[in-house]
Amino acid sequence: MSSVPVRHSNATLAAFAAPCLPMAALGLPLVVNLPHFYATSMGIGLEAVGMIFLIVRLIDIVFDPILGSMMDRTRTRFGRFKPWLVSSIGIMGLATWMLFLPPGTSASGLYLGGWLLLVYLGFSISVLAQTSWASVLSPDYDQRSRIYGFWTTGNVVGILMVAALPTLLTLLAGKGAPPVPETKSVAAMGLFIVALLPLTIGLAVWKVPEPMPDKPTHGSVMDYFQFLKLASVRRLMWTDLLFGLAPGITGALALYYFRSVKGLSPFESQLLVFGYFAAGLAGAALWTFVAGKIGKHKAMATAGILFAVSYVGVWLAPAGNFGLGMLSMIGVGIPFCANQVLLRAMLADVGDEDRLISGKDRTGMLFALLTATNKVGYALAAATFIPLGWAGFISKEDALQTPEALQMLTILFVALPIGLLLVASWVIFSFPLDKARQEEIRAQLEARG
Repeated sequence: MSSVPVRHSNATLAAFAAPCLPMAALGLPLVVNLPHFYATSMGIGLEAVGMIFLIVRLIDIVFDPILGSMMDRTRTRFGRFKPWLVSSIGIMGLATWMLFLPPGTSASGLYLGGWLLLVYLGFSISVLAQTSWASVLSPDYDQRSRIYGFWTTGNVVGILMVAALPTLLTLLAGKGAPPVPETKSVAAMGLFIVALLPLTIGLAVWKVPEPMPDKPTHGSVMDYFQFLKLASVRRLMWTDLLFGLAPGITGALALYYFRSVKGLSPFESQLLVFGYFAAGLAGAALWTFVAGKIGKHKAMATAGILFAVSYVGVWLAPAGNFGLGMLSMIGVGIPFCANQVLLRAMLADVGDEDRLISGKDRTGMLFALLTATNKVGYALAAATFIPLGWAGFISKEDALQTPEALQMLTILFVALPIGLLLVASWVIFSFPLDKARQEEIRAQLEARG
């Protein structure tokens, strides 16, 4: 591989993280706002929307192995991953416009499914290209945590910006004004995303270098099975699946839980979601620091336990008490982004291990695996709408819910994530690649030239 700087400046990494703003701004409403919007405002229904999102996410998983192999084969003067990131602008921009600003006051399941599939294709290209590119920016164990710390911070800032839009529209409407229609707030999110995509991606590809391998990798489907022989890969995949499912459930059910179980207003519920992600901004820096002190895998296990304990606080917060509700969501928010920082930094270390064993640079393919497991987690999170519908939960605003429906909502929103996170912490605690082992691998790679 061509010469790789050990440490990049903060300005360079900030430019690299800039595309996270629109991509995270798209990722949040895909989990939180769009399912609610299409189930309620566009009249498709809760169970149907849950099934559509599940099917599309499962189809979307197939994209990643193909894209990862194609990216590793790419070799241009422009870069290996940069061309793919640029190509995602048009795909995501068009599909975002159609999803967030649909014509008319209702939509069909076919309309939702078609544009959802296209937006996930563009999203897959952009996330896989950027996270793979991040892994080759530095060979250093601790610097990789720093790089993904910037990446995660960019994601959280993007989430906060788009999450603030409904609140901002409400405040601009003035005291005593009628509630801002959901169609208007969703449209504002879409316009925000479409405007930022070309600006931020253009900045990143202009300002940030991309090291190139000496020769392209010609991987095959069988390479993915070879990855699974590594204990480090298997533990990362299981942890990413379990750890990704918990915040996916939080995003999908938060508005329903706080309105129906905790008795808070739509505006207060939106503020709690905002507080959750705002706490994640502090968490991105915190978990980078903790990883530097105790190692990435131990920091990851610690974050999982803290995450699980914090959900108990959400459950114990009294109904109607906005202040304690906000405190509980801040507690949940601090560890929620640990996997975004640490698991990807750990996968970059696994890339060194794989390169030592195979002699190939299969960065794109490795990150395709982790992207796929993350998507399985979010697909299963969207599927929680299905048992919720079976329990008799009604998605309409101010609907009278049965005790059985509220009990199911509480189990899905609180109890299920706790169990998932405790298992994830147990799995990752025995991760075999610590700092000493990664430095040994880097030394052997350098000795080979």
